[in-house]
Amino acid sequence: MGSRSVILVLAFVVFLAACGPAKEPQVQVVEDYLGALVEKNGDEISILSCAEWELNALLELDSLQAVDTRLEDLSCSVSGDDNGTTLVTCQGKLIATYNDEDQDLDLSVRTYQVIQQGGNWLVCGYR
Repeated sequence: MGSRSVILVLAFVVFLAACGPAKEPQVQVVEDYLGALVEKNGDEISILSCAEWELNALLELDSLQAVDTRLEDLSCSVSGDDNGTTLVTCQGKLIATYNDEDQDLDLSVRTYQVIQQGGNWLVCGYR
């Protein structure tokens, strides 16, 4: 095999390794929800929330308006199922900064409830 072929094969292997396995949709929606909170994107929060949780989600978003926010070391996984509700737990922190002072919000203290509604996985509260 020529050096050009070896380079192409190696590039393909690196590409496949970078892709990694796809995340479960229940995990992805929670990570997207947390990202929308940090980005203060109310439209996205509404899209990612079930109808019963949307108002609470927007209130949570409002509480973050006066601070700078970022996520640190976010990692979520499915932790169980409760009568059709998928439970998702996360590790990492949501950091809120106000007047150069950081407040860490530990994401592991919440278990997000995710349901399928209208063919989409949606965040529907937390415990």
